[in-house]
Amino acid sequence: MKINDLTITSHKEIAKDIYEMKLTGEALQMPLPGQFVHVKVGRGTDPLLRRPISVCDTEGQSFTMLYRAEGKGTTQLSKEQAGQRVNVLGPLGNGFPTDSISPGETALLVGGGIGVPPLYYLSKTLQAKGVNVIHVLGFQTKDVVFYKEEFTKLGPTYVATVDGTEGTKGFVTDVIVSEDLSFDALYSCGPTPMLKALEQQYGNQRMYLSLEERMGCGIGACFACVCRTQADPNGVDYRKVCSDGPVFPAGEVAL
Repeated sequence: MKINDLTITSHKEIAKDIYEMKLTGEALQMPLPGQFVHVKVGRGTDPLLRRPISVCDTEGQSFTMLYRAEGKGTTQLSKEQAGQRVNVLGPLGNGFPTDSISPGETALLVGGGIGVPPLYYLSKTLQAKGVNVIHVLGFQTKDVVFYKEEFTKLGPTYVATVDGTEGTKGFVTDVIVSEDLSFDALYSCGPTPMLKALEQQYGNQRMYLSLEERMGCGIGACFACVCRTQADPNGVDYRKVCSDGPVFPAGEVAL
C-alpha cells in the first residue's frame, strides 16, 4: 500500500454521470483484480474523507478507474483535467481469488451499475489464464450503460436494463435464467440486493461477492464499513469490508 500523487492522462464522461479516469505514476504499485484505491478529492480539507473507487484496468505504470459522479466528492473529482495530479492511497482490499478457477473452466461475471468496472480487469486476467468468461451487466437504463463493447471483446456479454431500453428488460438474474447460462464459478460486484439475489439462487456454487460500502479510512481503522457474518448475524463476529474484503466468498457475510 502506498500513497502516490498520480498524473491524470485521460479523463472523460463515457455515459450519463459515469467518468473514466486514467492515471499514471512511476511509483505506482499495481493492484490485483477487485482491489480498490482511496482517492483524495481536491487540495484542501473539504471534502475530508477519501472516496473508494475500484480499479477497472491496468497497463504498465497506468491504471483506469470508472466512477459515478453523484455526491459532492465525486462531482468535484469529475471536474479534474488531464495533466493535473490526484492523490491516491492503495491498492487496498483483498481482490478476487483468480486462482480459484482453472484454465478451461467457465467464469460468470455479474455486475450491477458502478459495480461493473472491477469485473473488466478481472475478466482480462481470467481470459489471459485460459478461463472462459461470460458477462452479465445490469443497469437502470440505456443512458448509463458503459463498456459493453470492451466486455464483448473478451467473451459473450449480456446486458439487462430495468426499464428495458437496452438488452433484456429486468435484472441480471432474469438474464441468467432466460439464457440458461452455466458456469463453474461466479464473481459479482454491485448493489447489495443484487448480490443477495445471486447468493439465494446460486450460493451453493463457487461464488465470490464484492461489496459496495461507505468507507472512512479504507484500511480497517475506523470501523465504518463493518458487516456481520452469516454465522453470527446478531452477535459480535464481523468483517471489515475495506480490509477483510471487499471480496468475500458467498455465505461469509450477512447481506
